[in-house]
Amino acid sequence: MKQFAAFVRKEFLHIFRDSRTMLILLVMPVVQMILFGFAISTEVRNACVAVLDEAKTTETVRLTDALQASEYFTVMPVRTPAEADRLFREGKTGLTVIFKRQPNSATQPIACQLITDASDPNQATMLSAYASQIIKTGSIGAGHFQYSTFNVQSTTRMLYNPQMRGAYNFVPGVMGLILMLICAMMTSISIVREKETGTMEVLLISPVKPLYITLAKIVPYFALSVVNLTTILLLSYFVLNVPIAGNLGVLIFICLLYIALSLSIGILISNIVTTQVAAMLISGMVMMIPTMLLSGMIFPIESMPPIFRWLSAVLPPRWFIDAVKKVMIQGAGIAFVWKNIAILGGMTALILVVALKKFKTRL
Repeated sequence: MKQFAAFVRKEFLHIFRDSRTMLILLVMPVVQMILFGFAISTEVRNACVAVLDEAKTTETVRLTDALQASEYFTVMPVRTPAEADRLFREGKTGLTVIFKRQPNSATQPIACQLITDASDPNQATMLSAYASQIIKTGSIGAGHFQYSTFNVQSTTRMLYNPQMRGAYNFVPGVMGLILMLICAMMTSISIVREKETGTMEVLLISPVKPLYITLAKIVPYFALSVVNLTTILLLSYFVLNVPIAGNLGVLIFICLLYIALSLSIGILISNIVTTQVAAMLISGMVMMIPTMLLSGMIFPIESMPPIFRWLSAVLPPRWFIDAVKKVMIQGAGIAFVWKNIAILGGMTALILVVALKKFKTRL
């Protein structure tokens, strides 16, 4: 046991003496969390909207002021449809709101029409949804105003994220991305470095068994990953204002299981490649792109073609991100994430067994 502790201490010293490794381990997660939480967001902020008020009534002026007062829009008044179309083509606006009376009657309700630039479908959907909600809310009590030509009232409730803040969606995804990259990349590089420098032979002829050598490589990165997890959770709760609605113990257990899985992937990569560059490319680029595109972090899995949905099912981040969203955002208990936990546990056991079997005791 003393020999194992000495190996672990040696690995900690290797990490602490390398300033670049410490920068990647402790600073990069904070930068990524802040970047995704604040800079990269799907939320609408200060979008330019053209307003064509043909009715020119007290109610339409009030609704125009409501659009201007919101944090989502900056109103640009226009006088003609041609002017609104010109702003569309110049890229200065993505939405036009038109207020007009019903034809042939001055006593008919005022109609509202929303015209969006659907060259960016996602942005058009967001703009029209935000504007619709503001207009519907502002038109309550206006007896001669109607938003739709149908006499139907609809009520929309946004569960779990009433403000529609992008951080609620990005934080679980960034957690999966950061923990996967840090654990897999740094673990694989640390083992391959021993091969490149020739010190792996010294480790293999030592009295310590190869299993303990592998575990000694894992323990420091597991401990530092726990530090990263703590930092991420604190940033998300206190800086990004993302709640932890569910059981904190269940959330931490899922994250620790995912960390163990990522470390196992790092060991497997180190047994396949022989250079640090190859280990960095596989663990960095090959793991990062599928995690961002196929795990549900950015694009919904339900919208993908069947082949990509099947491919996403073998990616650990998909199950981790889904479980974290359920526990952290929706407040679900372990009964709702047991399937995710079972899949992550099975992946961890399988990859760890394969990685240890492929560990070469002779170079």
